[in-house]
Amino acid sequence: MASTKDIRCHRVYEETSPEDGTRVLVDRLWPRGLRKDDAHLDAWLRDVAPSTELRQWYGHDPERFQEFRRRYLAELRDCDHREALHELGELARHGRVTLLTATCDVDHSQAAVLADRLSRRRPPWTVPTDGAR
Repeated sequence: MASTKDIRCHRVYEETSPEDGTRVLVDRLWPRGLRKDDAHLDAWLRDVAPSTELRQWYGHDPERFQEFRRRYLAELRDCDHREALHELGELARHGRVTLLTATCDVDHSQAAVLADRLSRRRPPWTVPTDGAR
C-alpha cells in the first residue's frame, strides 16, 4: 500500500509519464483546447474543485492564494465535496496519484491545496468540521 505522500501535481497539458500513477483532473471545467482522447485521465473529479464563485474571486492571483486556500478548505467541508474528496483520498491510499489542472501556476492552484491536504491526513479523507488543519 502506497503512502499518501505520493501525490504529484501537474498541468493537464504536460506530457504523460508512466510514473504518473493514477491521473485525476481536479478542475470543474474541461481544459480548453484539450480533446478528451488526449487527456489520458483515470478520473475527472470535478466535484472536488472550488466553486465557480471562489474560482472567479481568486482569479489565480498569487497574492490571494492564502485566502483562497482558507476558503477552499472551508468549501471542502461541505457535503457536496465529501464524496469526491473521499474518492481522491482512497486513490492516493492505493498508489501514486497525479492531480491535474489546466492552471498555469500549479503551485498556487486547488491541486496544490488538495495534495497538501491529502498528504497530511489519514482516512477519513474529509476535512474536519472543527477547522483543524
